[in-house]
Amino acid sequence: MFSSTTTIPEPSQDFVTLCQSQVTLLYHVFHADWSAVYLTAESERENQPTHLLPIVAYPPTETVEAQISLSESWQDLTSASSLPMNRVSQGSKALPPSQLIPRELTQRTVEPYQLVLPLIHQDIVLGILVSRRQHHPWQREELTQIEKIARTLAIARLLDQRQAWSQEQLSQAYKQQQQERDRLDDLFHQIRNPLTALKIFGKLLLKQFASDDKSRGMVETIVRESEHLQELLQEFEDNQSAIAANTDIITLDSDPVDDSERSSALLLPGNPLTLTKLQVQDILQPLAITAQSLAQEKRIDIFLDIPENLSTVVGNAAGLREVLSNLIDNAIKYTPKQGKIRIQAGLLKTQAQQRYQGIAIENTGDSIPLEDQEQIFGRHYRGTQVKDRIPGSGLGLAIAKERLTQMGGIIELFSPSDPKNNCGTKFVVWLPLAG
Repeated sequence: MFSSTTTIPEPSQDFVTLCQSQVTLLYHVFHADWSAVYLTAESERENQPTHLLPIVAYPPTETVEAQISLSESWQDLTSASSLPMNRVSQGSKALPPSQLIPRELTQRTVEPYQLVLPLIHQDIVLGILVSRRQHHPWQREELTQIEKIARTLAIARLLDQRQAWSQEQLSQAYKQQQQERDRLDDLFHQIRNPLTALKIFGKLLLKQFASDDKSRGMVETIVRESEHLQELLQEFEDNQSAIAANTDIITLDSDPVDDSERSSALLLPGNPLTLTKLQVQDILQPLAITAQSLAQEKRIDIFLDIPENLSTVVGNAAGLREVLSNLIDNAIKYTPKQGKIRIQAGLLKTQAQQRYQGIAIENTGDSIPLEDQEQIFGRHYRGTQVKDRIPGSGLGLAIAKERLTQMGGIIELFSPSDPKNNCGTKFVVWLPLAG
């Protein structure tokens, strides 16, 4: 209905139906011989006048059905009118009868009474309502009612435009989201092949070392971490596939998503965790060996206190590995050179009639300010003391807390861990004891 040069959204079918009902009402109730609704349409070219385009008319005329555009611009139309637009104009000065009035009416000798009302809301001109009748002047009571019709159409048109613009913005956001997802898929596909090669070469390299060779542990770490990365990639892709399968095209009727739900959907891994019985030392020992290799570059000493024959806990192996890996990585990152890290397992406590086994990860260095501790587990939140000094995404603790919540566990923060010297930080991970 609109030409390619217009920038204003095309009216929806609901708005056209509303206009049709109103001009029909003018015909049957107010005995108008002919009525029509025109909407403004701005040209994309600069210094071009605003045009009026016909939308509906009743009774339908050949002129409107053929969608003949007005030759006069909106400015020409209003300047040609001898009276204000919200008044009655006797005669045909306001709009040329050859274009607005049915042909059979223009051929009559008696000039009809013409009414032109602008569709204005919030100082925005959205179009005009034109109505004519042949023999009866418009009465004040009729004008009051018709002005209400014009105001109703103006409000409806403004809401119609806003809905169209909002829908377009949401559609663009959806397309951008799809493009980002495609780029992620491409990236993961490109990472998968070299990662697989890294794991294969690591296993081949393992065959070259004796079981007591000191370098064997480092190669085992390479193989183990590459397998961990493959698990994360697979779980993320499964999660993305599930989101794509359950995501409809964004519309204005969509329910808003709570921030906590959005955060949970973006954490890795995204799928619900399957809980089983675990031995903490089986997961903690390999991570501690890897941490000792990484800590050597900063000359950080790592002390391990992992008792044998620990009680079985309930959790998820991949989830617990993610939790402990993030906490240990943070400890190494935030411990100054020649600092110390202590990893202690086998802690016990009872809370709300549930027995828990704990793992403490403590490091020397700066403590976390009290004002940061309240938000430290939020996504992308980084402490005021370190965000400019130490690179990071602020996701590690958020992922750790999310994983522990899914496993029925608890995470606690103690900072400073050494109150006497006001330094150090300790995180304690608690998992339910089996049975």
